[in-house]
Amino acid sequence: MIAKTKRCTLNDIAELSGVSKTTVSMVLNGRADEFRIKEETRQKILQIAEKNHYRANIYAKALQAQRTNTIGLVIPDFSNFGFAQTSQMLERLCRNHGLQLLISCSDEEPHLEAKAIENLLERQIDILITTPVCQKRKHYPYLNTIPTIQLDRFIADAPQIPYIITDDKSAVAAMVAQMINKYQLKEFYYLGGLLQLTPSEARLQGFKCGLQQAGLALQNDWISHRDYHSESGYIMMQQLLQRLGRLPQAIFVASYGLLVGVLRFLNEHQLLDQLSSQQLHLATFDDYELLNCLPFKIHSIRQDHEKIANALFQAILSLLEQKPIANQIIPAHLCWRD
Repeated sequence: MIAKTKRCTLNDIAELSGVSKTTVSMVLNGRADEFRIKEETRQKILQIAEKNHYRANIYAKALQAQRTNTIGLVIPDFSNFGFAQTSQMLERLCRNHGLQLLISCSDEEPHLEAKAIENLLERQIDILITTPVCQKRKHYPYLNTIPTIQLDRFIADAPQIPYIITDDKSAVAAMVAQMINKYQLKEFYYLGGLLQLTPSEARLQGFKCGLQQAGLALQNDWISHRDYHSESGYIMMQQLLQRLGRLPQAIFVASYGLLVGVLRFLNEHQLLDQLSSQQLHLATFDDYELLNCLPFKIHSIRQDHEKIANALFQAILSLLEQKPIANQIIPAHLCWRD
């Protein structure tokens, strides 16, 4: 059994320094001058506190200040490069400004998301940032109890909760239309994730708009959906090839995770050379540095994670000052690899 180390308290410092607990509190809270505490006494208290590794009780300080300077963030997937980048940049911004960012993961599971949010609320966070797994307000009873920002997704029937998202629709539409015109495509297939999520709907709408802009009529069998795991990309690619009996001219994949599954299928079936010869054109939402290192070309859409993180941080500062914030839609960038 591990012995519990005794924590140094205000009472301990008062006893060691021979002054009152109130005097110790004033010194450690930086109010010695205000209460005209002698410099000799102040130095003695500070030296004793340092020697005994005194740390203020953050919950007591929070109770007094009515603020913990702690922000909670719940993301759906730690392995998702986009969420990881945004989280890393936001954590740095918070740390540099004296705020602590606590990050948790929902694994796209409603019960895990609810537990993660409950744990953060128990730690008395000031603001919650969440990427909602469910798309109905009834699943989030806490919305009236703490300032909340939605990241990447939003709950359609909770318009009063601000969100910061990427302009998925415009980016996908531009990518699809330009690919059709560039390669004179007669067909274009779409492999997507969970359709009930707002980014999924936006990306699908962007795909349809891109077809329309390029004058290519949508066929019902061009669109497939599962979830965003790589295995789903593999399965949808397998089903598409079985249905057609050949590779299509072009495919848009709605996430990098799905792209990994598609490439694994093509590799296992010795079909990657079709990408090198450009008999198959492939594009994906999300951009990874690895795509610049492949012997074939895959176009991609890159989210501006730095701008997203900065927008989140400015929203945090506004909410801490009890100022209202507006929804923000951040443009994405097209990455062409020709």
